[in-house]
Amino acid sequence: MSRKLVVEADGGSRGNPGPAGYGALVRDAETGRLLAERAESIGRATNNVAEYGGLVAGLQAALDLDPSATVEVRMDSKLVVEQMSGRWQVKHPDMKKLAVQARDIARQLASVRYTWVPRAQNGAADALANSAMDGRPVRRDLATESVVVEDETAPTTEPAPLVTTVTHLLRHGRTEHTPERRFSGSSDLPLSELGRADAAAAARHLAGRGVDVIVASPLQRARQTAEAAAEVLGVPVEVDRDLRELDFGAWEGMTGEEARASSPLAFRRWSGAIDVRPPGGESVADVSARVSRARARILERHAGKTVLLVSHVTPIKLLLAAGLGVGDEIVHRVFLEAASLSTVTWSSDGRASVRLVNDTSHLT
Repeated sequence: MSRKLVVEADGGSRGNPGPAGYGALVRDAETGRLLAERAESIGRATNNVAEYGGLVAGLQAALDLDPSATVEVRMDSKLVVEQMSGRWQVKHPDMKKLAVQARDIARQLASVRYTWVPRAQNGAADALANSAMDGRPVRRDLATESVVVEDETAPTTEPAPLVTTVTHLLRHGRTEHTPERRFSGSSDLPLSELGRADAAAAARHLAGRGVDVIVASPLQRARQTAEAAAEVLGVPVEVDRDLRELDFGAWEGMTGEEARASSPLAFRRWSGAIDVRPPGGESVADVSARVSRARARILERHAGKTVLLVSHVTPIKLLLAAGLGVGDEIVHRVFLEAASLSTVTWSSDGRASVRLVNDTSHLT
């Protein structure tokens, strides 16, 4: 009978992308005995790339232990589990290379299956990933009683002082599409009368928050909301094209039901996915890439300041995902009202903290 092993793997990025690392361990499936641990920094990368790094390391550790073993891989990344199970496509170039590497290793084992587990059940691998990001790589092979643990090298210079940047994330006010929940996307709609009232209320609510600068999406509904805030706060407005909403392509202006009726198969594949595009539009992964660029620019240009970002549902959800250190699939699990306010703080050491989500108290 083949030996049964369990691989637990995880990865993380402080910044997404930012300083990243992975953790993986192998257990005996029957006894739960810990057989091997791996943790390593991979430089600057995204959460998903780091998670794939953990998968590759865990599979390699299992192969080194017993090529004839049957392996169950347990991860809290729905994306990696679905892609490696063959149900979702892998499109990101870095992830694709690692997925190929993982499959090559898996083919050398008796069998490999993938299981999604809640984050709370993947704590050991998460701790190893954080150890790697803290500069403490680990390589332990307990099955052979050989242990190599690489301690953090003592710094030779004083660490740079930490700089914290506060970002208030404001969704634009209502438009004519909002009451019917239509996909506005790249459509350049103005605020409705109710939306102008939303913007004014948000501006009053932000007074006294110490906002230094406003950065807005170029779309009219976001710029009008930003201009209302600027008038009250007395600060300049910058425009960043990468903060615009997801382009829904052929579904622009439709409700979800109308989009489903027009493209049933495409809508079914798109719903809940992050790497599937509407016909002629963008995927969540596409938006994530440009929002990451915008975030990096803003944090570099306005380090240590309080910044008001006026944007849309998808970019704001992706910024919250980066702040939480979770995958982009969270966009399908968070709801944001028009003119709602969220807050994330970013530290220069790569750490982030979500302080507020979907606050609408100023609208009541």
